[in-house]
Amino acid sequence: MKIERISSGIPGLDKLVEGGFKKNSVNLIAGEAGAGKTIFAIQFLVEGCKRGEAGIYITFEEKREKLYEDMSTLGIDLMHFEKKGLFKFLEYTPEQVKKLLVEGGGMVDALVEKIKAKRIVIDSISSFSLLYEDELTKKEAALSLFDLISNWNCSAVLTSQARSSENQVIMDAALEFEVDSIILMYHTKKGGERIRAIEILKMRGTKIPSKTYTLGIGNKGIYVTSETIKL
Repeated sequence: MKIERISSGIPGLDKLVEGGFKKNSVNLIAGEAGAGKTIFAIQFLVEGCKRGEAGIYITFEEKREKLYEDMSTLGIDLMHFEKKGLFKFLEYTPEQVKKLLVEGGGMVDALVEKIKAKRIVIDSISSFSLLYEDELTKKEAALSLFDLISNWNCSAVLTSQARSSENQVIMDAALEFEVDSIILMYHTKKGGERIRAIEILKMRGTKIPSKTYTLGIGNKGIYVTSETIKL
C-alpha cells in the first residue's frame, strides 16, 4: 500500500524523505533557540495554503504583528492567506491548551471544521509540556493531543525547544517516542563559525538518510542543501 505524502514546504527536504511527510502525521521539529523552527513551521503551513489547504498556527510565544512582519522579510505574506481564509493565527496560553484537551477540542475543534483545516502547527510544545510534573502525565497529555489532531484529520508540525550538548540535540523524552517523525535543527559553532544543519532522526514508514545536511536561510526562507556535514 502506497503511503500518501504531503510536501513539507522546505526546498530540498522532501527528496530526502520519499516525497514529504506522511499525510495526517504528527511531526516534531526540535532545536535550540534561533535554529529556525518557527520559519520551518510557517513554511509548512504556507505550502498548504498555496495548495488550497487551510492551516492553523497555535503559538504560546509569538505575537501576531511581529510574526507577520518577520515573515514578510522572507517574502511570506501571511495576511494575504489570512484574508483568503487559509491561515488562522491563535495565541494560546499553555493552560488554555490543557483545557482544550479536557474539552475534547473546544474552539479549535470548531475552527478546524469551519475552515476545513488540513494542516496545524503548535509552536512550541515545550511550554505546554512544562505544565506536567512527571513523565507519565506528560506522556498521557501528549497522547491526548495527538488523538485530537488525528480526529481533526490534520497533518501537524510541533516545534520543541531543545538544548545542545556536544553537538547532540537533547529533547523531551515524553514526546520523542509518540510522534511519527523527528527532525533535528542545529545552530551551532564549529571552528569559530556559526553553522546550520538538519538531521532526520526518525520517520515512520520512510527510508531516511543517516547523514546530516547543511541548512540555509535565504530571502525566501529555509532550504536544505545536498551538502552533508559532520558536526
